[in-house]
Amino acid sequence: MNRISTNMPNDNMQFFLRERTRAMEHLQNQVATQSRIQNLRDDPLSAAHSTRYRSYRVRLERYGENMQTIMSRNQIVEGNLQHGTDMIQRARELAVQAANGTYTREDLRHMAVEVNEILEQMVEIANSRGSDGTAIFGGDRTNVLPFRPLTGSAGAGESSRITEVQYRGTINRQASEVSENSFIETNFPGNSVFWSENQRITSRVDARDYLVAEHGSFSVNGVEVPVREGDTVYSVIARINDSGAPVRARLDPVFSGIVLETTTPQQLWLEEGPNSTVLQDLGLLRGATDPPPANIAPDAQVAGGSVFDALISLRDQMYAGDQEAIGSRGILGMDTSLDAMTGTLGRIGAVNARLEGSWARNEGEILFVRGQDSRNTDVDFAEAVTELRMLEATHRAALSVSARIMQPTLLDFLR
Repeated sequence: MNRISTNMPNDNMQFFLRERTRAMEHLQNQVATQSRIQNLRDDPLSAAHSTRYRSYRVRLERYGENMQTIMSRNQIVEGNLQHGTDMIQRARELAVQAANGTYTREDLRHMAVEVNEILEQMVEIANSRGSDGTAIFGGDRTNVLPFRPLTGSAGAGESSRITEVQYRGTINRQASEVSENSFIETNFPGNSVFWSENQRITSRVDARDYLVAEHGSFSVNGVEVPVREGDTVYSVIARINDSGAPVRARLDPVFSGIVLETTTPQQLWLEEGPNSTVLQDLGLLRGATDPPPANIAPDAQVAGGSVFDALISLRDQMYAGDQEAIGSRGILGMDTSLDAMTGTLGRIGAVNARLEGSWARNEGEILFVRGQDSRNTDVDFAEAVTELRMLEATHRAALSVSARIMQPTLLDFLR
């Protein structure tokens, strides 16, 4: 038999009113946050799904930001290269005019002045910076200008002219993730963008009896090539050709020295690795401590130049009045320069087309993931408001009834 005190109705009333208040507060929070999951215990399974959806959506949003950044940077690069292509096209027109034999020596000198201005403009284009102030053609070395023009005397009464343009950037390529485990390169090393010919380095050292002294490795255009003790020059050539680097090696039939030549217009980038002197022994490099591309051995024969070399050569031919050279080597240099730069423009266009399609697909996937997350966590607004109204009505009714049926206590009779 249970003992019933006069406090029991009051305690029960407070308990059930608190429960009703807690339920109303929970519904009010759901309506305010538009989420039916306030705590993990509300729906553990839906909460787990929501966590995965939101994590995936964050990754998709990051991919979208990466793609927009790459497209924006590519637009800057494309604009600069298009301007550079127009400059090279103008230089070619001047070369064709100068080669037809109807212009005087003085006319050719006037054309040379314009070609020199085009050369200086091309150096400015090659040293262009992006919207963030970093060099866009320097590889991953973005804080310094990638191309350094060297000037020399042009003769009595004439101002100095550019005689050489050196590349001071790197060949390291940066990449951004645009989808799961899919990356796109975001930078453009200038020694490939502004290189007009395949570069070839021919050693004058007889390598027929060469043997590698110890295990080691060296790198060719950023690709590591391992060698083993006792390898012959033919083994070294085979290892280079099998490495995947955009370079082909062979043995020169005249000097019996090793020959390295790029397969696409770009500059050769050779570096010795730890415990290796292979490239020095073969007469390609002069020292392991010198950074590329200034480490080529002085006795090695180098062929194949940049867009700047082609413009310098054309300008000097015009100053010299050598119409035969202008009509052959001069026009050929402009043609190869145009081919190289338009090829880069084509690759940028292909990348942008891929990015536009990927970005549209990524945006659609973000909407789908948001919908899935919404179906798992969002509150049914109409249902929640209806239930909240019902709780408010029953809460008021409970308060009214409790006030009427609450029995008087002993204190009421002692007044």
